[in-house]
Amino acid sequence: MNNSDPKRESDPKRELLRHAVATLAYRGAKAVRGAPNSFASFRASKTTRTPAQILAHIGDLLDWALSIAKGAETWNNSEPLSWPQDVDRFHSVLGNFDDYLSSDNELAASCERLFQGPIADALTHVGQLTMLRRIAGEPIKGENYSRAKIEAGRVGAEQGAPKREFD
Repeated sequence: MNNSDPKRESDPKRELLRHAVATLAYRGAKAVRGAPNSFASFRASKTTRTPAQILAHIGDLLDWALSIAKGAETWNNSEPLSWPQDVDRFHSVLGNFDDYLSSDNELAASCERLFQGPIADALTHVGQLTMLRRIAGEPIKGENYSRAKIEAGRVGAEQGAPKREFD
């Protein structure tokens, strides 16, 4: 929300959705940070998506979330870009969605719908990336995410340092 206007009351559901988006950014950034470019094409089995395909799909989910929020729902199946480009796209589309959520623009769908569809799905796929990192021999440390410094509006690649990691 536009917190610069003290007369404007915040919507607790919208603020919680923004926190969920920031959580997605934090966890997603951790899942892709330090992954070698070769990770993009890793395939755990013949029937699984590659990390590049998963990350492109997450970008599509976030574009879809914004289109739902604006009342012009559209879906696109993007082909993966290079790994660094898809990582940049992830944070860019998160930023676009969060900017809309923080604006005075009306939401054309409920916060619940936006969370249960695209955001929950994207969180699931971030978990897949984390699991694939381990299978590919490039694991990330586990973390007590309840202690992480996650703030609405922080959706870029630069995230707070972990508070409590473990193997």
